Amino acid sequence: MNTPLLCAGSSLGLLFRQVRDAMWHAMETELERLGHDLTFSQFVTLKKLGMSDGHISVGDLARAAELNPGAMTRLLDKLEEKGLIIRANDPTDRRALRIQLTDAGRAIYDQCSACSDRVRERALSGMSASECEQFISTLERVRTNLMNTESA
Repeated sequence: MNTPLLCAGSSLGLLFRQVRDAMWHAMETELERLGHDLTFSQFVTLKKLGMSDGHISVGDLARAAELNPGAMTRLLDKLEEKGLIIRANDPTDRRALRIQLTDAGRAIYDQCSACSDRVRERALSGMSASECEQFISTLERVRTNLMNTESA
């Protein structure tokens, strides 16, 4: 087994957390500049809904936003109060809801995607295309290594 390398005086987990928190903060700042009163979790929810066809469960949304299902229900309540989503019974499964963006939600989703692009560009600024590809590849490998339960 290889000996893990230390990350330049910082623990790897802490560094990952700091990068994630900085990305979230930068995204919330971008959204605020546009006049949108959205949290990062609300943004993630709008993004997931914008990429789906209304067949995404509350549980899937909760996992994507790193929330428990109860907190996701409250978040959806807030988005519905803002007129950004609608919830309707699923005609094929009476136990399920279909959650969809309204026209206003779709417009904000489009603006949020542009915000996300700006934050990503800022995070990767100063890197060449090949450095970005290598960085993303390395992060994907780390994720795969940690998710591989057979080697644990």
